[in-house]
Amino acid sequence: MLCSCSSVRILRCMNLSKISSISSVVVDSLHPSSISKKTHFSSLRISASASSSFVGTGISCLASFPVSTCPKSLLYISRPNSTMASQSTQSVHDFTVKDARGNDVDLSTYKGKVLLIVNVASQCGLTNSNYTELAQLYEKYKNQGFEILAFPCNQFGGQEPGTNEEILETACTRFKAEYPIFDKVDVNGNNAAPVYKFLKSSKGGLFGDGIKWNFAKFLVDKEGHVVDRYAPTTSPLSIEKDIKKLLG
Repeated sequence: MLCSCSSVRILRCMNLSKISSISSVVVDSLHPSSISKKTHFSSLRISASASSSFVGTGISCLASFPVSTCPKSLLYISRPNSTMASQSTQSVHDFTVKDARGNDVDLSTYKGKVLLIVNVASQCGLTNSNYTELAQLYEKYKNQGFEILAFPCNQFGGQEPGTNEEILETACTRFKAEYPIFDKVDVNGNNAAPVYKFLKSSKGGLFGDGIKWNFAKFLVDKEGHVVDRYAPTTSPLSIEKDIKKLLG
């Protein structure tokens, strides 16, 4: 039961059968009838970043209005966690990650650079084409302020089962990757790396914010803001025009 809350996110459930598919987005959801009469809400708002996460799910956001006027049968109220509350002020540069050798890397070191962030895998049907084209992009724009950040992930078909050393061997020796390869991470679920939680909340996909497969791509501007998101099947070279635009 909620006791107090400075702000809440309001969702209108157009299709309640779809709720389970976005459980990772709707946090601590409960029916308004379970709210204590002593509950006080100083403000009501809708997270703009949350809105895009519900495209295609059958759920849409309502405008803000007093709790007393809510159609209770249609509402779920979710308590924002600290990550959601600070989304408006965060950027990719606020995060620290591990490199493939276990060392901390402060992403603020990439301030002023355009970033393409990719979850990679060594044994995927998309591996050869993506690694090959990523290397081509990097070679062409690395001296113009462009950087690729590759995060190995084994969540999709178990296609990144190796150790970090084995992953580096594949990426750097076989595919000549000169850009940074980071520690293996989860990109979905409760154990998802914080930077990936931020990326997904900043730019939701067509059917919710979860990463769908290996080689999903996020384009980040020089200030660390997520500008666009591309499906795993999107060719890296097809993103070139968007990269050039951000490089200026």
